[in-house]
Order: sequence, then structure tokens, then C-alpha cells
Amino acid sequence: MKGFPKNFLWGGATAANQYEGGWNEGGKGINTSDVMTAGSHTLPRRVTYKNVKTGETGSIIGFGPGAKLPEDCIPAVIEGEYYPSHVATDFYHHYKEDIAYMGEMGFKTFRLSMNWARIFPNGDDAEPNENGLKFYDEVFDECAKYGIEPLVTLSHYETPINLTIKYGGWPNRKCIDFFEKYAKTVFKYYEGKVKYWLTFNEINCMEFAPFVAGGLNDPSPQNKAQAAHNQFVASAKSVKAAHEISSEIKVGQMLAYMPLYAYSCDPNDQLMVMEAAQTSLFYSDVQTGGHYPAYRLKKYEREGIILDTEPEDFELLEKYSADFLSFSCYGSSTVSTHEDVNKAGGNLMMGIKNPYLETNAWGWATDPACLRIALNTLYDRYHKPLWIVENGIGWDDKKDEDGNVHDTYRIDYLRKNIASMRDAINLDGVDLMGYTMWGCIDLVSAGTGEMKKRYGFVYVDRDDKGNGTLERSRKDSFYWYKKVIATEGIDLE
Repeated sequence: MKGFPKNFLWGGATAANQYEGGWNEGGKGINTSDVMTAGSHTLPRRVTYKNVKTGETGSIIGFGPGAKLPEDCIPAVIEGEYYPSHVATDFYHHYKEDIAYMGEMGFKTFRLSMNWARIFPNGDDAEPNENGLKFYDEVFDECAKYGIEPLVTLSHYETPINLTIKYGGWPNRKCIDFFEKYAKTVFKYYEGKVKYWLTFNEINCMEFAPFVAGGLNDPSPQNKAQAAHNQFVASAKSVKAAHEISSEIKVGQMLAYMPLYAYSCDPNDQLMVMEAAQTSLFYSDVQTGGHYPAYRLKKYEREGIILDTEPEDFELLEKYSADFLSFSCYGSSTVSTHEDVNKAGGNLMMGIKNPYLETNAWGWATDPACLRIALNTLYDRYHKPLWIVENGIGWDDKKDEDGNVHDTYRIDYLRKNIASMRDAINLDGVDLMGYTMWGCIDLVSAGTGEMKKRYGFVYVDRDDKGNGTLERSRKDSFYWYKKVIATEGIDLE
């Protein structure tokens, strides 16, 4: 049996707002995630705010297309609220220990996000924060000790809050310049230490979570479209800057993607699949494909949306498209126009319950064909190297009487998913660069703000209310993944 290529980049993935902590240490500023409370799979996470005229406080639902702040209100940290990002699972003080675990598993790469507000606390600062630069410098040096290649996301739901308060977030074109300055600063500073970069995490989440994805305080359709355009231009300028600094630096896109199935053979269900797919693929058509697709321009025309553009924007998008396409894929989604079918749960939006797939307590389905379908769809469309940078399953892990976590369910999920991408490489010829399993060290769930919805190979002692020692311990999946890497994906038993 064929395994994976010799140079395949095995590893794990995290995000600063869910993992790093140290929210007000080392000169770091406040970002959009720092004002998001905890939630659960039944209660939504909230964005807290205060009224600048009256001093009154309140909150709005953070994940949603209509998360709009009231008049005269700004996002703010409110005393008495619990914000998971403030400590998360404290990579800030445990990075050496955590990277040692990754080295023990044999990681070839580690995906992390660089907290923008740790480098430029307000987003529009004249000079970067030296303490922030130094922290990540030490992290990358630690990775190098174990031969681990960093994969760094520049913006993973971590827009400096000042850019929302002062400029209204990403609908303002000034954010393009602020981001370009940030990107150039870190590309130069870490040249030779970081080869692979991503610009915006799950950029298509602008569709249904505009505050999270772009710091929008007014998520009108016009503002969401403009914010997406500005992020496209900022990404293209980042690619241009990276290539001018070093031919070794590669800058990729990051897309939230899941294969879509029609619930029935009703032609209306098939049309629904097509239209739903366009909503996500528009973002990769522009950022990786290099052009605005006709179907999106027609949509803007119908909705009366007119973009504020500069003459060079579209030339930049075409000339400096992403070097590779990375994506998250946790499962498939089933859609239907029929009202009498069962809804599913899952990671924010998973569509209709698929009767052919098994699900966990959060409605997540294990789909053995999922990654192979996703990889073929994206490779056939863009003909660029791919990288799966998020894949995994959240579970309420419990320590057994022996003090260990026997997460056979996670091993079973990963076995099927890794076999699926192995088939995409060996049977279909897809160019897949690497695989970083999501939440390799336990972290806070983005969608629910919970700790009990765990993903990692390493258990972290912390609960949903912020209690615990933060002590780390290996799960059974830790040893299984170590074996998978050592055998280049051949031994999945």
C-alpha cells in the first residue's frame, strides 16, 4: 500500500484566540475575540459592548450575519464577564512544553496564528510592539529545535478592536494599508524562519460571521461585500510583498469548505447545492483563481451593491493570487428545499441530518469520503497545491479511572479522514502539501466557547468556567498519530 509523499507536512493547527492566552501581557492590544464571551452548543457566544455616552453595557450574538452594534456603542471588555480567549489554554506560558509534545509526535509542521494585536496593538500603530515580535521569535526558534516548519496565519478572527472602533472594520479601505504594513513587518522580521503564511482564516466566514471575520460593527450586505473585497486586495498585496522579500516565502489562502450533498434527487435540491457551493467558492475564485466570477457580479447587480475599488485592484488580484489553497474541512453538509427533513447541528452550520452518517453530541458527522471529494473538487477547479489545515472532531473527553483519555472515537474519525486524503493523492493524483489536525493541544472551541468540546491529542486541565491547573497529558490518540506520521500514513490501525 502506498503512503504519503516523503516531504508531506504532517502536523497540527491552533489559533491564538483559542489557544494562546496572555491577552493583556507583553504590550498586546485588544482584538475582536477578546470581547467574545463563552457559550455552549445551546447558547450562542456574545460580543459585549458599552455605550460611549451613557456608560451602559450590553451584548449581541457574535456569530451571525446580523451582529450589529447599537448606536453609540463600541465593543468592550466588561467586568464580571468570562472571556475564554484571555487565558485559553495558555500557550503563551506553555509554548516550550507544547512544542516538545509536537516534536515527540514527529510533527513536520505547526500551524498557529500570529495575534495581530500583539504585533500592532491598535492595528494602525506607527511601529510594531517589540515584545510581541520577540515572543513569536522564541516560538519559531523552539519549533526549529524539533525540525518543525511553522505555518502562520496572519489574521485568525483577531482584528485589533481599535480598527472596529475607529474605522468600522474591514469595509474601510484603510485596513488594507494597515494589514499590508503588518504583513511586510513580519515577513521581513521572520525571513528564514517562516516559509509558509496564510492571510485570513476562513475568509468566506465573512458571509455569516462578519464581526468575527472582519470586525464589522454594521454588517449590511454592502459592507460585507466591501470588507471581502478589501481583504482580497490586502491578500494580493501580501503575496506581492512576500515575493519581493524572498522567493522562498509562500502565501496561501484559507477557506472554510465542506462537500455539499443534495438530500434528494429533486432538481430544486440540486440547484440549492450549486448556489450554496458558489457562496463559498466565490472567495477562492477571487483569492486563488484571481478573478471575480460572473455569478457573484450578477448577485451584486441584483442587490444594488457597488464596490469601492481602485483601478489596480483587479490587476493585483490576478497577478498576485494565492500560491496555494489551504482549507478547513470537518465533514460534509446536506441541504434540501424540503421543510419536512431533520435539521443537523455541527460546527455552526451543517445543514440537514444525513441518514447515512453517524454523528456525535454536537451533530458532527463522520464522512469517510469527505476529504477525497473536497480535494478533488478544489484541485480540479484551481490546479494549485492544496493543504488541509483544519480537520478533526470535538468531543467531551473524559479521563478514565486510570487517569488517561481513551479517545478511540477520535482515532476512528481521523483514520477514515486520513485514508480519504491518501486515496485522493494515490488514486486521483491530487497535489496535497500537508495535513494539520485541528486543535492538536486542547483549546477553546471557536463556535461555542467551550473547553469540554475538545479536539486535541494532548489533554489540558481546564473547564468551561476557566477552572483547572492547565496541566497537560497525552491521550491515546497522541500515540496513534505518532505512529501514523512515523509510517508515512501507511499504518492507520
